[in-house]
This record gives sequence, C-alpha cells and structure tokens, in this order.
Amino acid sequence: MIGTKEADLVTAVLLYAMRSLAEGDQHALRAMQFGPREIEALRELNLADLYRVGALQAHCLKIALDRGVFWPMIANLRASRETEELQRDLLQADAPLEMMRSLFGVGSREYTRLRRMLALEPAVGRPPEPDEETGHRLWRALSTRLESAANEELDPREYLAIQQESGASMRAIWNLVQRWLEYGDVYAPADQPVTGSQAAPSQERRAASR
Repeated sequence: MIGTKEADLVTAVLLYAMRSLAEGDQHALRAMQFGPREIEALRELNLADLYRVGALQAHCLKIALDRGVFWPMIANLRASRETEELQRDLLQADAPLEMMRSLFGVGSREYTRLRRMLALEPAVGRPPEPDEETGHRLWRALSTRLESAANEELDPREYLAIQQESGASMRAIWNLVQRWLEYGDVYAPADQPVTGSQAAPSQERRAASR
C-alpha cells in the first residue's frame, strides 16, 4: 500500500510521539499538545495501527514554521556543507594529515577514511622543493596573505588559492608556510626566489636574531 505524503507525515509524527512517550519526554509531548487522553490513546497504538494510517484520509496535524529555529538551522547546514566541500577540495589537492588536523581537527582515521572515500592514492615520500620559478610565484602568493593574516592561521580557502596561483603542491605549500612561521623568516625581498635553503634560515642566523 502506497500512502500519501500527508499519511507519511502523520506516521512520522506519531512515531516521534510514541518514542517521546517511551523515553518519558513529557516536554516534547506537551509541545505537540498531547494531553492525558491523547497520551493514553497513544499508549494503545502499535505498528499495525501506524500502517493503517496510510489508508486514512483524515489529517490531524497543524504544521507551523518556527523561523527563529529554521534560519539558524539552515545557516548551520550551509556552514557544515561548505566545510565538508572545503575539506574534500583540500584532500583532492593532496593536503597532508598535519594540515587537515591543524585546520579542521581531522584525526588519522578520519583522514584515511576521507581519502579512501575520494579514491585518492596514498602519498609516498616527501614532496619535492619548488623550483626557482615556482618559488617566485609561491612567495608572491604567500607574502600578501601572510601579512594580512597578522600572525594568525591562514583561512583554509587561501591554501587552494595559493596552489592555483603558484602551481606548487599542497604538501610543499603547507611545509613551507609552517617553516616560515616557525622561523619567523616569512618575508623576503621581492626579487629573490623562495627555495628550500632560503625558506629555512641557518642556526647562525637564528642565534644572531636573539
């Protein structure tokens, strides 16, 4: 028997009410305007009765939208969807575990699960250092953003923009950003390329800066 959408709604609400009754959630029942008589009638219902609802034409519900709850819920759903899409885009760009853990709190198991879900090949070895031309583009893409960030974490979306502008791998971008932030040697003359040796200052330079 195929029920109408109205019958499906009534069935869903009655199931919710029956579960609320079983769990002793009187607040939920009162919010749906179930009084003592309705609760006693609810106790008598069984699964066969719910199946029979589909054959009834009566509609016993009055539905109203609570906008004060609806819009925050929609905003939360949008934010969750955007975060999931951003995580997917970063993983497809080969974001390392350390990056996903730092930006989103993703653990190793979740990281592995997400990569498998996206059918991504496991990363092998360390990413190569950017060549000179890529290093120039990477520094230009990073310098403005790091200045604007004012010692705060870059927005995750910025990493995708940096990769698109520089052509560097996501793993190389993450490693260099962390190295620069750790050593405090973030900014370099605009006419010099950023390479591995320039990104990491020597022990003598760090000691002199102290």
